[in-house]
Amino acid sequence: MTTPARAMETGATRHNTQEQAQACFHCGLDIPAGTRFVLQIDGQPRALCCPGCLAVAQTIVDSGLDDYYRHRAGTAAAGAATAAAADIAGRALPDTLAQELALYDLPSVQQAFVTTLENNTREASLVIEGITCAACSWLLEHHLQRQPGVVHVSVNLSNHRMRLGWDTDTTCLSSLLGQIYRIGYQGHPYHPDKEEQLLEREKKRAIGRLGVAGVGMMQVMMYAIALYAGALQDMDAQFVSFIRWASLIVATPVALYAALPFYQAALRDLRSRHLSMDVPVSIAVLGAYSASVWATLTNSGEVYFDSVTMFTFFLLIGRYLEMQARHRTGRAGNALLNLLPNSAIRLVDGEELLVPASELKVGDRVLVKPGQSLPADGVIRRGHSSIDESALTGEYLPIRHGEGDAVVGGTLNVENPIELEICQVGSDTQLSAIVRLLDRAQSEKPATARLADRISSYFVAAVLLTASLVGLVWWQIDPANAFWVTLSVLVVTCPCALSLATPTALTTATGTLRQQGLLITRGHVLESLARATHIVFDKTGTLTQGNLSLHSVICLGSKRDEALRLAAALEAHSEHPIAKAFHAYIDRPADTLESHLGLGLEGSVDGQRYRIGTADFAAALCPQQPLPALPDTRNQWLLLCSTEGPLAWFGLDDQLRPQAAECIRSLQSLGLTVELLSGDSSPAVQYVSQTLGIERAHGGMSPDQKLAHINGLQRSGANVVMVGDGINDIPVLAGAQTSIAMGSATDLAKTCADAVLMNGDLGHLVDGILLARKTRAVIRQNLGWALLYNLLALPLAAGGFIAPYMAAIGMSGSSLVVVGNALRLSRKAGKKAQKAK
Repeated sequence: MTTPARAMETGATRHNTQEQAQACFHCGLDIPAGTRFVLQIDGQPRALCCPGCLAVAQTIVDSGLDDYYRHRAGTAAAGAATAAAADIAGRALPDTLAQELALYDLPSVQQAFVTTLENNTREASLVIEGITCAACSWLLEHHLQRQPGVVHVSVNLSNHRMRLGWDTDTTCLSSLLGQIYRIGYQGHPYHPDKEEQLLEREKKRAIGRLGVAGVGMMQVMMYAIALYAGALQDMDAQFVSFIRWASLIVATPVALYAALPFYQAALRDLRSRHLSMDVPVSIAVLGAYSASVWATLTNSGEVYFDSVTMFTFFLLIGRYLEMQARHRTGRAGNALLNLLPNSAIRLVDGEELLVPASELKVGDRVLVKPGQSLPADGVIRRGHSSIDESALTGEYLPIRHGEGDAVVGGTLNVENPIELEICQVGSDTQLSAIVRLLDRAQSEKPATARLADRISSYFVAAVLLTASLVGLVWWQIDPANAFWVTLSVLVVTCPCALSLATPTALTTATGTLRQQGLLITRGHVLESLARATHIVFDKTGTLTQGNLSLHSVICLGSKRDEALRLAAALEAHSEHPIAKAFHAYIDRPADTLESHLGLGLEGSVDGQRYRIGTADFAAALCPQQPLPALPDTRNQWLLLCSTEGPLAWFGLDDQLRPQAAECIRSLQSLGLTVELLSGDSSPAVQYVSQTLGIERAHGGMSPDQKLAHINGLQRSGANVVMVGDGINDIPVLAGAQTSIAMGSATDLAKTCADAVLMNGDLGHLVDGILLARKTRAVIRQNLGWALLYNLLALPLAAGGFIAPYMAAIGMSGSSLVVVGNALRLSRKAGKKAQKAK
C-alpha cells in the first residue's frame, strides 16, 4: 500500500510530468503554485492540491473505491456540483454525489475538520457555498435543526462558515451534508487553504459577472442616450428599431449571465418556501428585461434596457464590495491556522529529516531553528530561546523559554535552536482550539442578530405585498408607468442593509479584539459587555501575577526542613499558583490527598494526617490546640497542622499585575462597580483592595459563596462580568452572565468562560468594554439607517419620483454605508472609543 508520505515522494519525482495540471484530481480546485502532491490512481499519476485531498484520495484507493473516480463526471466534480447545487434542491442526490459524501463518514477523513465532543456528539466546521443573505443562514439553520440527530447548528453570515453538531448514534455526517445540498447549498470541510481557494474562485466569478455588467451598462447607456435624443428630434423608425435591437443584444448577457446568481438564489428560496431579498431583485430584473424584449419584438411601448443593466451593475458592485469585506474577515481567521508551518525537522536517531508537519505524532522530537515557526504544541527538551507569541496573545515582546517549558504551535522561535517534544497535534493543538472558539463566537447570534434575521425575513414579504398594492393603484392611475413604479418599489426596499447591519459589526469587533489579545468565545459577549454594570475579580492569578513565591517560614511545632517537606508533599499534585511555590521542595507526594476548594488540602504522609490552607481550615484538624496568631497583615499566610497541633506558618508573596491599578481606575471611570471576591482569607485581600482602590472586597469565600454573591447581584438587576483563573472559579465563571478567564487559567476554566484574556494584560478588558459599547452604537446606527432609508425611499418610489436605476444606486449605497460603518470597528480601541460611552 502506498502511504501518504511515499505518495508525496512520488509527487516530488514526477512533478515535472504534471506541470500542466491546473486542477486537483479529487476536488477540482486550482492547485497552488509549487505544490507537489501526486498519487497513483488507475495506474496514472494524479495531481492533488493539498494534504487533505491526498489523504482522502489515498483512503478511497486503499478502500478499493477506485470506481468513484471512473464514474465521476470529470475531475472537476466538486466545481460541477457547486454549479448544479440549485438544481438538486428538493430532489434525491445523484449516486456519484452520494458516494462522495459518504466518504466524509470515514474517521480518517473527519480527522481534519471534525471535533469529538461528549455523549457521542461530534462537531464539524464547514464552509457553505451559495449563501447570499441572512435569509440563507436562517433557512440552513432551521432546515438542519429539524433533522433527526442534529444537536446544534449555527451559520456565520459574515464568513459563510457553519458549525454543525450531531449525535453519531442517530445520524451521520454524509446524511446532513446531503440535506444541505437538497435545499440548494453546498458544504465543504473547513480548511484554511481550501477556503482560500473557494474565496478566490468566488472572487473571480464575481469580477467576471461585474465586468460583463459594467461593459454592458456603458454600451446600453450610449444607445439609450441616442434614443432619448432621437425622441426629441423625431428619429426615423428604422434607426429606433436598430438601436433597440442593439440594446437587446448587449443587455442579454447582463440579464441572463451577470444577474444569474440572483435567479438561482430566488429559485432555491422559492422551492424551499422561504422568502429572501433575491426574490424581489429577480422579479425586478427579469420583469424589466422581459417587458423591454416584448416592446422590441412588437415595436411598441418603451424599452428600459439601460435600467436593467444599470440595476444589475450596481447590485453586483454592492455585493462585490460586501464580499471583499467578508473575505477580509475570513482571511483574518484563516491566518491563525496558516501560522503552522508546512514542514518540520524531525530528529530520528540523531539525524535530521525534513517531513510534512501533518505527519508529526505525539512524542516526536523536532528541531526548530531561529526564524522558524513551531510546528505543533510541545515541551522544550533541549536549549533555550525567546518565542514570539504576538500572533496568539497580542503581546509584542518575545517571551523567554527554557527546558521544560510548554510552548504553542504557530509561535515563532526568535533566537536559538531548540529541541521540542511534540505533545499535541492537529485539532488538539491550542491554535486549533482558539480557531474553534473564535468560530463559535462568530457563529452564535446574540438577541440583536436574531431579531434582525426575523425582521429581514418578514420584511421581504412586506416588500412584495407593498409592491403589488402600489402596482394595482398605479394601474388605475397611469397604466403606462405602473410597471416601472412597481419595479422601483421592489428595488429600493430590498432589505440588504438590514440583513448586513448586525453580523458585519459583530464579526469585525470580534476579530479586532482577538488581535489585541481578548479572545471572545461566545456570541453574546459583546452585547453583555456593553450592558455591564458590575465587574468582579478574583485575586490570585487575576489581579496578581499568580507567581507566588515562598518568602518566609515560621516554625511552630517542627523544624523548617521537615515543615517544607510535609507542605510540598501535600501540594505535589496541585497546579494551583499556591502549590507551585512548594514544588521545588518536593521529596515525595502524600500517600492520600483530598482537596477542599477555596480552603486547602488534607492528606496523609507517613501515616499521619496533615492539613495546609487557611488558618481556620487547617486548625480544625487539631481543635484542642489554640489558633496561633497571624504573623502580619500584609502577606498571604498558609497554616500547616497535624492532628497534634500547628506546625508552621508559610508566608507567600505575589506581585500585582502592572496594569491592575490603571485597569481598575478606567473601569470605575466608565461607571462600572468593581468588586473583589477571593478564597484567600488572609489580610492580603484587604491590602490588595486598598492598594487598587476597590471598595467592595470579600475574602475567605468558598466557590459556593462566590456563586451565591454573583447570583444575588444578578437578581437585583446587575449585569455582572466575572474575571477569574482557577479551578475554584469555575462555578462562578459558569454562573455569571459574562465570564472572562485569564490566559494562564486552567483549561477547564477557559472552557467554562465566555472570553479568554490571552496575554494577561488587564488593560484589554477596558478596550473590550469600550469596543463593545462602540459596537452596540454601530449596530444601532446600522439598523436605524437601514430602517430610515426604507421608510424614506418607499413613499418616494411609490410616488413615482425614483427611477429603477436610481433605486438600484440607492439600495447598493445603503448596503455600503452599513458595511463601511461596521468596518470602523477594525480600528484599535483607544481614546476615540470613549465616545461610545
